[in-house]
Amino acid sequence: MSMDTPFEPLDTRGAVLGDEVFRVLGKAILEGKLRPGDRLRDVELAQMLGVSRTPIREALQRLERMGLVEVSANRWTRVTAPPATAYDETREFMALIVGDALHLALARCDEETHGSLVTLAEALEVAARSGDAMSTLGAQVVFYQQVIRASRNALFAGVMREAGLTLQRNLQQKSPDAATPALADRFAELRDAVKIRDAVTAEQVLLSMYVRADVPDPAS
Repeated sequence: MSMDTPFEPLDTRGAVLGDEVFRVLGKAILEGKLRPGDRLRDVELAQMLGVSRTPIREALQRLERMGLVEVSANRWTRVTAPPATAYDETREFMALIVGDALHLALARCDEETHGSLVTLAEALEVAARSGDAMSTLGAQVVFYQQVIRASRNALFAGVMREAGLTLQRNLQQKSPDAATPALADRFAELRDAVKIRDAVTAEQVLLSMYVRADVPDPAS
């Protein structure tokens, strides 16, 4: 572990220690305080955070399942670097999840929530027409979050919550694509579909934008 990244002892009152350790380490990875290749030693982390090794190990196992750290048994645990394909794969994953969630959200949501979805879809088009890539990415994230909530499906929400750190880390590795008039036109199609609760078309728009059919075989 990078020794210039000390951690403050946790306030353990009323806390689920494994969750708290996971939150602290995950935040450090996202912020770059723990960098790819940094080794994480459970004894040192336990001393720094003022907890036993059990919640440290629980948090590291959870981070390993998410691909944020890798473990060589009885040798080391270290922070991973996202693969070169992570950015595109993350956008595909999010488009697939949100595309499915739209079917539930547009069928189930009340008029107030539907109006909110339409407004957020309109904001996507406006952001893209401004040419501001970061604003467009931010508008996408907000729209996706609202669709997941509006689906009223706990599993969709749980998957996105558990994968949140990995998704954010993967998207941070690359600057978002420049917003263009063509992108704005696609978001206008998405807005129109959401407005009439046409989940099939809305999903098709998302998939056509972010899911590639011509993925090369890395083994070739």
